[in-house]
This record gives sequence, structure tokens and C-alpha cells, in this order.
Amino acid sequence: MRFIDRERELQTLEGEYRRDSSLVVIYGRRRVGKTTLIERFMKDKPGVYFLADLQNELLQLERFKNVVAETFKDEVLKGVEVKYWETLFRYILRHNTQGKLIIAIDEFQYLAKVNPAIPSIFQRIWDTLLKENKVMLILSGSTVSMMYNLTLSYSSPLYGRRTAQIRLQPLDFFSYRSFFKGRKNDEIFRFYCVTGGVPKYAELMDPSKGFLTNLRENVLNRDSFLYAEPKFILREEIRDPITYFSILQVISQGERKIGKIAGRLGMSTQNLTSFVERLIELDILEREVPVTERNPEKSKKGLYFIKDNFFNFWFRYVFPNQSFLETENYDLVLSKIKSDFNQYASLIFENVCIDFLRKENEPFKIERIGRWWDRDTEIDIVAWGEGKALFGECKYRDSKVGTEVLKELMEKSKKVNLGFKPEEIFFALFSKRGFTEDLKRSSFKNLLLYTVEDLV
Repeated sequence: MRFIDRERELQTLEGEYRRDSSLVVIYGRRRVGKTTLIERFMKDKPGVYFLADLQNELLQLERFKNVVAETFKDEVLKGVEVKYWETLFRYILRHNTQGKLIIAIDEFQYLAKVNPAIPSIFQRIWDTLLKENKVMLILSGSTVSMMYNLTLSYSSPLYGRRTAQIRLQPLDFFSYRSFFKGRKNDEIFRFYCVTGGVPKYAELMDPSKGFLTNLRENVLNRDSFLYAEPKFILREEIRDPITYFSILQVISQGERKIGKIAGRLGMSTQNLTSFVERLIELDILEREVPVTERNPEKSKKGLYFIKDNFFNFWFRYVFPNQSFLETENYDLVLSKIKSDFNQYASLIFENVCIDFLRKENEPFKIERIGRWWDRDTEIDIVAWGEGKALFGECKYRDSKVGTEVLKELMEKSKKVNLGFKPEEIFFALFSKRGFTEDLKRSSFKNLLLYTVEDLV
């Protein structure tokens, strides 16, 4: 897997490496690049890397023993029977002559599935062996909620032992662009709308081929890696996926309010809540409230969104059309995607525009930014900071944006009472296809115009 971005995470790991001893927890959804990050960090450093799985515990101990034997070039150890994890950690400490040593256990949650006592065993190993030695222990895993319960929650035996934790997120659009060097932003953005910032998914796309060809070959093809990927991930995380699949399909089609989602599924809101909370725990769903809400947790204006672009795309286009795809009727599904894609991509375009303003701090240093809505009005971007405010509208459509969009935005902004004077307010318009000449000649001083190609 190519290594892109992750400078902040590498800096965190390097800082932990400079400690006398450290215990770092790395977790995040599958395919997001945790193993690649660990490998890059461990490059040219002394260490032991072990990838856990669901084998019998004694078989995993055997594999770990062989990894240790290879690391220390000890053929004798390979022939020794080892029954306890502590035995191997004692061996590592006794034979390490290279100074600070890294021990990385990847997919740590699998060990705990095989033996629920693993967190207690590793707590004992840390407290009695590693804590007072020059060791950096890395525990990494992909099952987000399980990793949290095993290593970070108050009920875990390992609670309070960590010196740092990294929750690895998908790449943002600006880092994602590195996968498609030489391509225009709008074409890259379309790929981003499908794969999101998951490096593994981006690498499956062929930059030498067009967008629709990639969809046909790498997503809609029933033999492709991505065709059933969400099924595999969800079935590993949850026991009964049917209700979860239905919830995600309804949300992917644009239903955001908890009551309406429940109505579409014939469920009570009370029964639906536990399923939604579980999807939030798994980092698949997120709840969003208007940016001006003072108590977001108590707000009754919450809307629900699928965080992951690929899950969103899959539940909108692949899951409901599998009967066509199984019979290789790709053209029919592609025609549905083409006719609907601008609408699907609009929300993702808003997120990218928000990220752009946040990163660039344009046209002022932003303290708060997000979407805003009430019962009958929506504004794509509302931001403020340094005594100024900004209202933004994002149009991902195949026509140029004109003065009518600016006038409508200015009118809608009056409903948001932020207390700023007119001269302290900026308006920003983002467009897929650019702007009309009338709008570009506007004399309004605090107007910012951005096309997709400007988002760099």
C-alpha cells in the first residue's frame, strides 16, 4: 500500500519512541492504513511485528515465537515449546541488545476473541515486564468498538496504561489527490465520492482508465474486491446485519431524521435508536446538528449521515441493484448512477468545501464551521472567527452558478442570528462548472468564488 500523508500520526509515534517506555493504541476502520503506518514507523528501527488472527491461542503463540526467533536469529528458540505469552516477552527483554525496542501486535482484537483473558495478560506483562524497560508496545486493531473496550475503556484491565492513542481516519480529499497525480480535481473528486479516503480502495482504481470503466470493473463487477466489501466488514462487527443494512440503505437514499428513518422501516424510534448508536460506535454513521447549536448532545435537530463515502455509494447503488449486477446488467446500473450522481455527490462536495475553508482559514481564521438548518431553510456552510462570519453555498451541478444563488444565500443568511455587522460578513460560492459573467463582475466586496479546480 502506498504511504500518503500521516505526518501527524508519525510525529506522535516518534514522540512516543523517545520516551523510556510507551504503550500506544492504534485503531480505526479496516483498510484505512494502520498496518502501513506501523510498518513505515518501524522501518530502520529494532522491533518485533506480529499479526494476530483467529487461530487457536497455542498456534498463535507458536507463530509469535517464530517471529521472535527470526528477529533475534535464534534457531534454538524455534524448537522450544512455549505455552505463555510472558515467557516470550521475558525472552525479548533478556536478548535485546539494540536499545529501545518496538513490539507491535496488529489485529489485537483477534487475540481477545480467542482468549478473553488477553487484556488481563497484557496488563500483567506491561506492569511487571515492559513498563520499566526501554520498550514501545503498540496494540493495533480494526474493530473500532472492540478495540476501545479492550484497551481504552474504564472497564478494561489495560485502562490507564496507554501513553498515547491514535484513531486513524480515512484521508481527506486533499491528501487523496496524490493517488491520481496529473488528473483534474473534478475527475479525482468523482473517484473520492466512491472510494472515500480509504487508501486500499483508492489503490484499486486504475488512473489510466475512465471513471465509469473503473466503476464497472472494480465496484459493480460481482467478482471484484469491492463488490461485497461492506457485507464482509459488517458481518464481522455485528451478529444480525439485516436491520443495519436496511438502515444504511434508507440513509444513503437521503433520509436523515431518526423519526422518518424509523417510519420507512416500520420501526419505533425507540427500537431504532440502539441500532443507530451501534453504527455510530463502528464509525459508519455520524450525527450532525446545526453548527450554531450550543448543546449538540441535547439538540433535537440531529440528522444522520453515513461517514464513509464507499459505504454511502454501495448502499445507494450496489446493494439495491444486486439482482441486476448478479446477471451482469452493468449498463442499467451505470445509467442509474450517471443520472443521479450529481445529487449523490452534492453532500460530499459540501464536506470537501468545508474542509478547504478550515484548512486554508479563508478569508479569516475560522473558529467554528459547519452546516446550518431549521425547519424550512438549509445553508451549506456557516463559519465564524476573528470577529467575522461567512455563509457558503455549494453547487455540484452541470450549469454555471449565477447571481440568483448569491441573492438566495444572502436572504437565507438573515435567518442565522450571529450578531455580525454587514461589513463583517463574507459570502462564498463553490461551483462544479464555474460562474456566470454577471456573477464574476459583481461589485460585492466580500464575495469569494471557488470552482472544483480551486480546491487545492
